[in-house]
Amino acid sequence: MDSNPKMRKEFLDSTRSSLFPDEVLERVLSLLKSHKDRSAVSLVCKDWYNAESWSRTHVFIGNCYSVSPEIVARRFPRIKSVTLKGKPRFSDFNLVPENWGADVHPWFVVFAAKYPFLEELRLKRMAVSDESLEFLALNFPNFKVLSLLSCDGFSTDGLAAIATHCKNLTQLDIQENGIDDKSGNWLSCFPENFTSLEVLNFANLNTDVNFDALERLVSRCKSLKVLKANKSISLEQLQRLLVCAPQLTELGTGSFMPELTARQYAELGSSFNQLKNLNTLSGLWEATAPYLPVLYPACTNLTFLNLSYAFLQSIELASLLCQCPRLRRLWVLDTVGDKGLEAVGSNCPLLEELRVFPADPFDEEVIHGVTEAGFLAVSYGCRRLHYVLYFCRQMTNAAVATIVQNCPDFTHFRLCIMNPGQPDYLTNEPMDEAFGAVVRTCTKLQRLSVSGLLTDLTFEYIGQYAKNLETLSVAFAGSSDRGMQCMLEGCPKLRKLEIRDCPFGNAALLSGLEKYESMRSLWMSACNVTMNGCRVLAREMPRLNVEVMKEDGSDDSQADKVYVYRSVVGPRRDAPPCVLTLSGL
Repeated sequence: MDSNPKMRKEFLDSTRSSLFPDEVLERVLSLLKSHKDRSAVSLVCKDWYNAESWSRTHVFIGNCYSVSPEIVARRFPRIKSVTLKGKPRFSDFNLVPENWGADVHPWFVVFAAKYPFLEELRLKRMAVSDESLEFLALNFPNFKVLSLLSCDGFSTDGLAAIATHCKNLTQLDIQENGIDDKSGNWLSCFPENFTSLEVLNFANLNTDVNFDALERLVSRCKSLKVLKANKSISLEQLQRLLVCAPQLTELGTGSFMPELTARQYAELGSSFNQLKNLNTLSGLWEATAPYLPVLYPACTNLTFLNLSYAFLQSIELASLLCQCPRLRRLWVLDTVGDKGLEAVGSNCPLLEELRVFPADPFDEEVIHGVTEAGFLAVSYGCRRLHYVLYFCRQMTNAAVATIVQNCPDFTHFRLCIMNPGQPDYLTNEPMDEAFGAVVRTCTKLQRLSVSGLLTDLTFEYIGQYAKNLETLSVAFAGSSDRGMQCMLEGCPKLRKLEIRDCPFGNAALLSGLEKYESMRSLWMSACNVTMNGCRVLAREMPRLNVEVMKEDGSDDSQADKVYVYRSVVGPRRDAPPCVLTLSGL
């Protein structure tokens, strides 16, 4: 179709309702990068709909069961890049059965028939087998970009197939996957004349890799900009890699063990000093204070520092941040303590995103951690902050109110008080006023995660003020069905609602009948929803897929885990026995 002018003209002229020439329409549409904007443009008229279909080369599919690959191929005939998401986010917390679904292979089969020119594929929470990766490698001769995030089902054998057959590969990005590390020899499968790689990320692989093959690969690929190694790579090996790739813009180091000799230390420092374009640094497994200074020469231009695998103390973090005047994104473990976050406030005036993860979320006797004091310190020094993910063990209403007053431009506010039902530890009051302050003050808020002791008042505030909210996560909160009703009635842009361990029941579930078709998904687990309530929802809203995941030995009348999403193809056919698909059709 792409090379046939007559067919192209028939496609665009099938309905003529616009005065714009086809070339003008295509030029206008080429300037739109957001998939939301392009979708909106396609609704203007049939002519624009057809032009948008013809000109689109990338498609984003937020739920692999919301549409079929056949429908996608008919709607968009020239796709070269696909982003595809599968399982619900709660699969990250082992709340979704392992065999739930989201098999990518049926998509690959259709793509091979309709998109043989496919170049880029980004998958998240999909089930990917080695056979599927081999099929991908053999059927798309121009394939360039593969990103696998939180996927499972494949092994290093699948990566070997990609390395062997994808001659034009520029990006291989493997993150947080449930991968079977059979061997580190997959890197040796890249042909000796292969030189096109620009991004290589294998940081989450656990086994040793063939370092000689890695070193040869890095030395050949002169356009390599991103290299994120796993913890099997030693500092000595890292130094050899940096000599081969001084052009890197993003680096994930390996392990900081074993110790270096004085000569090796000097050579490593010299290699870091050559990284003039580095803007992202991650990894740092087992990093210790004596070796942090070796990083300093490369820190001047850093905008993103990911220390989520580095068990640093406050003094170590402070010494590192002094070298990072341009930092905009920072991820740390709570081992840095409040003192470490005070250093963030003092040294990072340009900071826009902060994530603080728990080093050990299951240790109730933990002696380290962060509190409201650290968060307050950051808010005073980092007034540009607009994204936060903050795990802590105590918080107060007053602190949160002050934080959002200091940083009113939050678009993402994810506060996770790790002890369920924890009140304001100073007043023993619920945390309602904290989140009331967030939604009243932060008018640009798009994503919110709430925690602590919360009554329905929190959700009344959310419904009243959170007019731009798109994603809401709720756990161990609420007093009655009224809480969920307020959220559904009052948030006009809500697209994803995630609820667990809350007292919401059938009345709350069914209060969203008019809302769910405009949302991407609803998740409810360990709530008071029954099978009858789910059946009513399925009957009243036949264009929704209502799935109930049952646990062994659970009450037959209770809906243990409910997943609701809109779909243009109806109930899926590959659900395992533990997933009951309810249909009103």
